[in-house]
Amino acid sequence: MKTPFGHLTYCSNIHSGETWDYHFAELQANIPKIKSETSPNSPFGIGLRLSNHASIELTNPEKLNQFQTWLINQNCYVFTMNGFPYGDFHDVAVKDQVHTPDWSTNERFEYTIRLFNLLAKLLPVNMQEGGISTSPLSYRFWWKDAAESINTTYIATQNIILVVAELVKIAKETGKTMHLDIEPEPSGLLENGTEFINWYINDLLPMAILHFGKLGITPEKATKYVKRHIQLCYDVCHFGVSFENPKEFINKINNLEIRVGKIQISSALKVDLKDNANEKIKALAQYNEPTYLHQVVAKVLDGTFEKFSDLQEAIQSYVPNKYSEWRVHFHVPLFLENFGKLSSTQKEIFETINLHKIDPFTNHLEIETYTWGVLPVESQIPIDESIIREIVWVKDLLIN
Repeated sequence: MKTPFGHLTYCSNIHSGETWDYHFAELQANIPKIKSETSPNSPFGIGLRLSNHASIELTNPEKLNQFQTWLINQNCYVFTMNGFPYGDFHDVAVKDQVHTPDWSTNERFEYTIRLFNLLAKLLPVNMQEGGISTSPLSYRFWWKDAAESINTTYIATQNIILVVAELVKIAKETGKTMHLDIEPEPSGLLENGTEFINWYINDLLPMAILHFGKLGITPEKATKYVKRHIQLCYDVCHFGVSFENPKEFINKINNLEIRVGKIQISSALKVDLKDNANEKIKALAQYNEPTYLHQVVAKVLDGTFEKFSDLQEAIQSYVPNKYSEWRVHFHVPLFLENFGKLSSTQKEIFETINLHKIDPFTNHLEIETYTWGVLPVESQIPIDESIIREIVWVKDLLIN
């Protein structure tokens, strides 16, 4: 839905269905009620997540036309997509395979271009901008040494530059400006904002200038292409887990004229270990589930940080009287600040939204809480009610 601070939606990765027909059935079952409660008198935006399989199916003209007709009839529209999870995202152990295939592969490139071609057709006539969020190049722990990581980064960057070239073409053919929104994530090859900026400035831009230079395009124009079509997905949960200060980072990225394509409004678990630490670690164990990665960044009492690739590893490595705080990559409901003995990074949501209200830095806002099915039982309510509550909560933040 349109707000004074950009288009607001939630990501449909919360709904199951890796085939298009199954996922479409989930949208049909949930969207009408969600819209009626949150945007009854105005168009409702959808943040669409398609698996690779579903994206191939939706290229069928008949299925695409059926979906477009349904969107019109429901007074809904698609303006952003989640192109991070390529394969199964429900009812399987996803873990590090959420990065498969990574950006060093042709499969990831083809999938992403297919999504952009679909988005160009789904964007409303009166909307000229669309975005797709994607993985932070690859998964850090797949590569045995620095040389392998550097090589993977190089190949991935080359493929992303090819995406830029395709998006330049799509813009000329359709008048639609679309951007690929890179999403830093703990344990990703780009795991935080600092690494994203370093890659953007030191790898992406120089390589793009060289690539487009061979085609007779000036460095200035190549830079313009990159900054228009490669942007950042600011996932508040991920930045919170990495202990990054929203104001400092947004100021830095604005000064560099790197755009934010989308804010993913999300919240992480936070554990204050300065008191009752053993009880809190015991409480945290109920979030150690087998489906998704739950990376941990631990702040040591001396102010340094330790990182763990998953929650089980962190719990097994726990040493009493060593840490002041843990932050856990577990997308918990936005509207709750406390979870028993544990809390959340809800404060980072307030800070980010307030910064955006003062000086808007993106047109796309997407709520992304996809862990409803793996939350402890006491935190679970029906999915449609949960989504409605989250949208209403964010709308109130934007208005008040």
